[in-house]
Amino acid sequence: MKLRLSMLLMAGLLVLAATPYPIDGYEHTGIRRLERLRLIAAGELSGTPPLPGARKKWGDIELSRLDNPVGDLPVPDPALQQKVSAVFAGLDRSYGFAILDVTEGREPRYAAVQAATQYAPGSVGKMAIMAGLFAELARLYPEDVEARRALLKSRKFTGDFWTVPNSHAVPLFNLQTRAYASRAVYPTDEFNLYEWADHMISASSNAAASVVWKEAILMRAFGAAYPPSPADEAAYWKNTPALDKQAVALSVVNDPLREAGVGENDWRLGTMFTAGGQRVVPGSRSYGTAAGLLTFMLRLEEGEVVDPWSSLEMKRLLYQTQRRIRYASAPDLATAAVYFKSGSQYRCRTEEGFACGKYMGNVDNYMNSVATIETADGRVYVVALMSNVLRKNSAADHQALATRFERIMALPVGPEG
Repeated sequence: MKLRLSMLLMAGLLVLAATPYPIDGYEHTGIRRLERLRLIAAGELSGTPPLPGARKKWGDIELSRLDNPVGDLPVPDPALQQKVSAVFAGLDRSYGFAILDVTEGREPRYAAVQAATQYAPGSVGKMAIMAGLFAELARLYPEDVEARRALLKSRKFTGDFWTVPNSHAVPLFNLQTRAYASRAVYPTDEFNLYEWADHMISASSNAAASVVWKEAILMRAFGAAYPPSPADEAAYWKNTPALDKQAVALSVVNDPLREAGVGENDWRLGTMFTAGGQRVVPGSRSYGTAAGLLTFMLRLEEGEVVDPWSSLEMKRLLYQTQRRIRYASAPDLATAAVYFKSGSQYRCRTEEGFACGKYMGNVDNYMNSVATIETADGRVYVVALMSNVLRKNSAADHQALATRFERIMALPVGPEG
C-alpha cells in the first residue's frame, strides 16, 4: 500500500541529525543505532535535535511517482536549461550535471550539462550494491516481501577478511549498556544484513559495501539453500573459477540497473570496495554519468528498481546520510527531506609546489553527489552532480551549487520564472 506522506513532524520531536533510516525503524530492521535515536527522542539519552527536514518517520516516506511515472527523461526545458547553463558557464569544465523536477501536478522539467560524460562513481556506486541486494531478495522471495524483511533482520554474521582494509567510521550502539562508539568496522564485528546495508549507505563504509555485495552473490549462487554453512561458503569461494565469480558479481549489481532502464554506458559497477574482496572476486572498470544516476533515482520514485517494496525500502535507506555533506549540506535544504548519496575518488602523483591530499588529487579528483529533494512546500526534484576538478576539495562548491539550484527550482514555473 502506498504510504501517506507527512512533510513535517510535530515541532518537539528530538532525534539525531545522523539518521539515514527513520527514527522508529529499529523494530522493522534491527538496526541497533536506531534504538538509540528513539531513546534520545524519548528524553532518555542526550542528543542533538535534527534539521527540520530530517524528522520523517518510517510511515512518512513514500514514492512520489509510484502512481504517475515520468518514463524516459524528457527533452530539456528551455527556461530551466538556460538557468542551469548560466550557472556552469564560469565553472570548471569538468562538471557533469542533471536535474529533473518531478513535482506532482506539473509537467516534468529537465536540464543537463555534460550528462552523458563518464566519471568514476566512487561511493555513489554503493547504490548499485544496494539494488543488487534487493534484487536477490526478490529472487528468493518473489511474492513475500515480509520474508525479505525477515531475512534482512535475522541474518547476522561477521565481515571477516572482506572488511579489510577500511577507514570509514560506523555508529555502534550496545542495547544493554547503552554505550555508543563510532569507529571503523573490525573483521570480528557482527551485524545483521540491514545493519550492513545501513553502514554501506549512511556511513559509506567500504567494508560494508564488500560484505553486502558478497552476500548478494551468495544469494544468487545458493538460491533456496541460502544462507550457506560456513564450510559451503568457503568452498564456493575457493572452488569457483575466478572469471565465473566475476561474472556473477557483475550480474548481481548491474542487472538491476539495466532492468530499471539505466543503460550500460550510463552506469556500471565493476570492482569490490576492499582489497579483501578484490582478492576473491576480480574487478573491472566502474563508471557513471549524471544522466544514469538521475535515472536510477527517478526509477526509485516510480517503484521500478526491482519492485515498489524494494524501491521504497531503498529510499528509506537513502534518507539522510550519517551527516549532511557536500551537496546535501546546503543551508537552503535544511527544511527539505534529502535522500542522498555521495562519493569521491582521487589519485595523486608528485608535483613540484603542490601538496596532494584527500579530495585534492592532481591526476583524478572525482566528487559526486546524487539526491532527491522534497521541500516543505511540496516540490520534488532529483539531481546528479559529478565533477573532476583537480587540486582542490570541491565540497564547498557542491554545497554552493545546491543553494543555487534550490533557489532556481523555487522560482515560479513559467515565463516569469
